[in-house]
Amino acid sequence: MNVRNARPRPLSQIVLCVGIAALSAGLATGQTVGEPLPGWAPGYLDIHFINTGRGDAALLVFPDGTSLQVDAGDGGWDEGPPRGVVRKPNDSRTAGEWLARYAARALAHDTNPKIDYAFLTHLHSDHMAGFEDLAANISIGKMIDRGWPDYDYPVPVESNSEATAHIAFLKRAGKTGTLQVEKLRSGRNDQIVLLRDRQAYPQFEVRNIAANGEVWTGLAENTRQHFPLNYRDLPKQDWPSENQCSAALRISYGAFDFYTGGDMPGQLQPGQPPWMDLETAVAKAVGPVEIAAANHHGNRDSTNAFFVESLRPTFWILQVWSSDHPGHDVLARMLSKRLYPDDRFVLATNMPVANRQVIGPLLDELPSTQGHIVIRVEPGGDTFRALILEDSDESMRVKAVFGPFTSR
Repeated sequence: MNVRNARPRPLSQIVLCVGIAALSAGLATGQTVGEPLPGWAPGYLDIHFINTGRGDAALLVFPDGTSLQVDAGDGGWDEGPPRGVVRKPNDSRTAGEWLARYAARALAHDTNPKIDYAFLTHLHSDHMAGFEDLAANISIGKMIDRGWPDYDYPVPVESNSEATAHIAFLKRAGKTGTLQVEKLRSGRNDQIVLLRDRQAYPQFEVRNIAANGEVWTGLAENTRQHFPLNYRDLPKQDWPSENQCSAALRISYGAFDFYTGGDMPGQLQPGQPPWMDLETAVAKAVGPVEIAAANHHGNRDSTNAFFVESLRPTFWILQVWSSDHPGHDVLARMLSKRLYPDDRFVLATNMPVANRQVIGPLLDELPSTQGHIVIRVEPGGDTFRALILEDSDESMRVKAVFGPFTSR
């Protein structure tokens, strides 16, 4: 099992630069508060969590320039506050259109910017409904999801009305040859690879962790099925759900690791059978990471104690758009020094005002609750920073810098 030993780091190794331009400029080598984010450069790994107020969306630029879009949501509550949030930067474009414009800026180092891979964690609108508009405005090479081409597991896709338009888009794009589509193969590390200079970065890997309840064991490419084989004999409320089928990845660059897993649940609700906890099995395979995108936006059915203790990231990332993101107990687990002693920070893309009324002072411990979040990993993966960007316009202006941090 690939699990690194995690060492607590003294606070003296951690420098937080928030709103202090001069200090940020010295520590972040040009990533200065108040100035636009410097562009990607070869050898760096950039992870952009893009806030549209409509769901999950992350764009990664690998060390050789290969790009990966993880989810492109266009869901949420149309009525906005207090249950939801306002669209970002505004409501003049769809989420997919905004994501395409963001990608063009983040990939401006290319003469003809394109997204090499798109990865869909699962078939819910706040993760997938922006892909068609995204693909209409910037080229996407290959789409990878949990079900292509049949989508008949665990139940026929016709029972999930949110997915039908997305699958129709994939089939149209496949027929015209504008987009390749593949099904994720759990356990593999050769499905998403560096496309431009793989030889130069042998310490870089994208590992497929899980999909459809099939979870990597952490050994070679071995997997095991977490769902009961006879689930159709069970009451329908005990059949695997779309969230439980979420696909998960771990991305490694030297000592640096990043985890993302869609809406995967792990905190059992009363009466649920143990196999509905996917997080525990996934955590055993993933091990400690530097950055973890919180499962299910930090919803109350996610981020169980074992998952928190096992991943023990420096940064938890909350991609939030609803007043039930995150759950109070979930946030308490993320911040608990009883579960792991290391210094850690929780960053949110778009924290609803209603949550401050419900959760209260615990939210004061979050150093940033609004804006695009960029993780910039330096060549080789030994050090990284977290940056907050303005999301009310397209300036890419840096609002805060956190770091540098040492990968474990």
